[in-house]
Amino acid sequence: MADPLVIDVVDNGGQWTHREWRMLRYLGVDTQIISNNTPISELRDLDGLLLSGGAARVGLSGKLGNCAELLSLDLPILGICAGHQFMARHYGGDCGESQSPEFGAMEISLVDGGGGIFDGTPQTQVVWESHNDEVTIVPDDFRITASSPSCRVQAMENVAGDRFGLQFHPEVNDSEYGAKIMENFVIICKKASSQ
Repeated sequence: MADPLVIDVVDNGGQWTHREWRMLRYLGVDTQIISNNTPISELRDLDGLLLSGGAARVGLSGKLGNCAELLSLDLPILGICAGHQFMARHYGGDCGESQSPEFGAMEISLVDGGGGIFDGTPQTQVVWESHNDEVTIVPDDFRITASSPSCRVQAMENVAGDRFGLQFHPEVNDSEYGAKIMENFVIICKKASSQ
């Protein structure tokens, strides 16, 4: 039997970090929650990394522990909520205060099929939101993969297909296809580790 994939969850202070960890465990992943101050030298041999959400405004702060160094790793990385916002800024995009903050259920629509992380999910789907801020400028080499009427960048993916950002929370039960989205990320990590 093959060893399980190793995908750790970087704790940025989000309220649902443990749900992300639990969902990865449910998917058969060897996972642990690590501090966002963890040096690269102390990381396990990872197949992927998930940057959790965080407290209000943390995505706009420009700092998120050691996440800038973690983004230099050559493996698939998924940023959720504040992790998504931080990723956008790190790669040259920008974030700002939402014109319409979103809390609760929201319908999103995929853009041009939504990319690999949305494989097997429908064109429109209900997700769970909890944010005051959002990505306002998508970085070069990224494209928008999902939008909603009140948030243009609900999701993004880079051209290389190894950086993904989600404004919503797939780890929350109210996200209709959240488990499938997380499973798709695991599949992406598995493919990358076998190359």
